[in-house]
Amino acid sequence: MKLKFVTVLAFLLSAGTFAFAADTMTGYISDSHCGAKGAKPGHEECATKCVKEHDAKYVFVNDADHKVYTIEDQDKVAAHAGHHVTVKGTVNGDNLNVASISMAK
Repeated sequence: MKLKFVTVLAFLLSAGTFAFAADTMTGYISDSHCGAKGAKPGHEECATKCVKEHDAKYVFVNDADHKVYTIEDQDKVAAHAGHHVTVKGTVNGDNLNVASISMAK
């Protein structure tokens, strides 16, 4: 009985570790109006204008599958509007909580 309890406890602790693991993805910072259509070079001015003037939000568009993630902390990505970047953070459904961001290589 003790062995079963310890095994279940170990499994739950390791599953919790994976649930909070940071993801690293490469893609573009776009805006919520353009979404994946804005995931291309030259979209810097449009993304910034949509956020400032049209109440859009910055979003991240993943290169791998073109999935669009809403960014939790908009201030962290504002300087990278329209840029091709690598982000590290946690994904919760369609939301991305960015821990770090840098220009993609």
